[in-house]
Amino acid sequence: MTLWSVAAYLLLPYAALSLIWRGLRYPAYWHRWPQRLGFVPSLRGQRIIWVHAVSVGEVRSAAALIRALDKQYPQHRVLVTTMTPTGSDQVRELFGDRVMHSYVPYDFPDAVARFFNRIEPELAVIAETEFWPNIFRACKRRGIPLCLVNVRMSRASYEGYLWVSKTARTMFASADLVCAQTALDAERLRNLGVEARLIDVTGNLKFDVPVPDSLLEEARALRVQWGTERPVWIAASTHPGEERQILDAFAVLKRKYADLLLVLVPRHPERFTAVVRICERRVGRVAQRSYETGALSADTDVLVGDTMGELQRLYAASDLAFIGGSLVRKGGQNLLEACAVGVPVVFGPHMFHFEEISAMALQRGAARQVDDGQALADVVDSYLTDTEARRAAGRAALGLIEENRGALSLSLRLMTEKLRASGFPRDTGGPSA
Repeated sequence: MTLWSVAAYLLLPYAALSLIWRGLRYPAYWHRWPQRLGFVPSLRGQRIIWVHAVSVGEVRSAAALIRALDKQYPQHRVLVTTMTPTGSDQVRELFGDRVMHSYVPYDFPDAVARFFNRIEPELAVIAETEFWPNIFRACKRRGIPLCLVNVRMSRASYEGYLWVSKTARTMFASADLVCAQTALDAERLRNLGVEARLIDVTGNLKFDVPVPDSLLEEARALRVQWGTERPVWIAASTHPGEERQILDAFAVLKRKYADLLLVLVPRHPERFTAVVRICERRVGRVAQRSYETGALSADTDVLVGDTMGELQRLYAASDLAFIGGSLVRKGGQNLLEACAVGVPVVFGPHMFHFEEISAMALQRGAARQVDDGQALADVVDSYLTDTEARRAAGRAALGLIEENRGALSLSLRLMTEKLRASGFPRDTGGPSA
């Protein structure tokens, strides 16, 4: 047994306690927990393509790829795994019964073996980068082609991998293809010892996520419910420690914009209730999105976004967006969903998980970066005051998205070439047209 496997088993009590703790605040974590130990429904006898995407954002970015694989290999069924219940909900919302879902097992040798014995995948696709040495090793040992797509290697992840560079190098060596988002990601992978022949720079799949016309129509209807004349500022994917700074900035802005509406969306659903309470202690009238189905009262100060799967709709109904996880040291969150609907973005100093994308947005004029809550109030004020500057930033955001499309087609082409060379699928010698 490897040192990593020993460490993984030692972490089992922590994993169990984490599930219990999360379940107290969000009971969905208690559902289907045996799947996390590999007790998934048996799919033996079926031809399975397995795609893993951690949570909501990864599922959304991989959605077009999943649809393409489902179409390209009609003789196979697609199983999508996630780590979180919200990711599970997103799979169900996007695909219905078209694909199957289960939770990915913890990276214990027996859980991994149980999972693979029950699903027997013919192809594994892992979206973005997660540390799964035993899962990767199992793919190699069982002869399952393993494609890593949309791989992001943030500075924090890279520095963490350097501490276990031998394990990381062995893990990535199990892959048949590594599609890195950027040249910087590719460089960091090579520095970790990943063979250059395995790595291609394909861009970020998040740039290729389409925005349906129906979403924009729904956003316009939502804005009518909120009030077309009042300014709307959304603070999305916020973490503990940020809401108070945001509410301080909001209090300053309300002195100038009496009818300003703040849409506040916590990152994690288990914090919805706590954030509502924080807001109720700080502002006059607080509403919750899950209860507001019609026109919003004009005296509502803060609308807490306590629903799942509609963040982009809320972005599209707002004038500008603050991206959470950046005023505290969480490394930021994905800003491309806001950019894709032409909304200017503002973020704090801590964007190390999205350093290249945030730099691109700043250079393009689609984003502005602030140091603290006071500076956040100043930037929001400037955007609300200067309509043309806000519109120009929104156009720049749309331009950023359009200029960087293409990751999906390139990733699919590279995958197809690699799989053909390996004889996948076995019965036809190549993918169907």
